[in-house]
Amino acid sequence: MGRIVSINVSHKKHVTKGPVNQANLLEDLGIEGDAHAAPGDRQVSLLMQASVDKMRDLLAEKWREEPDRKRNKKLALDPGAFAENLTVDGIDLLSLSIGDELTAGEGVILRVSKIGKECHHGCAIFKELGDCIMPREGIFCAVVRGGLIRPGDPIVPR
Repeated sequence: MGRIVSINVSHKKHVTKGPVNQANLLEDLGIEGDAHAAPGDRQVSLLMQASVDKMRDLLAEKWREEPDRKRNKKLALDPGAFAENLTVDGIDLLSLSIGDELTAGEGVILRVSKIGKECHHGCAIFKELGDCIMPREGIFCAVVRGGLIRPGDPIVPR
């Protein structure tokens, strides 16, 4: 069974998102208070914790291989660093297709609406690593049925 590791929001676009203790998902909009909450196919973004870990390992390896290289010391690849709303574990997002549905928490329903995300210009992660996982492993969902979610809540395919 999958679970929500972190719920991440921001009040501005094109920045990393910070963790919150809970979030209210609004039908056909996204996470209440998040800058990306709006009708459309990018209401809630999801990324696997394994994807975050993979990029963190890549960053550590790069810094070991190039010890004299100037580093972006502010770059912390924690949940929300890729501007994902939900960091999840125990669920393979890459096995999902557009139209598949997930349930989260106590009755929230999300429908996969987009696979991948274009990185915005100037992404600190891409500048440091020359790569970003979100375009390949991130997904977006529309909120079919809203409600409250918290870190630790289950998230499973329907």
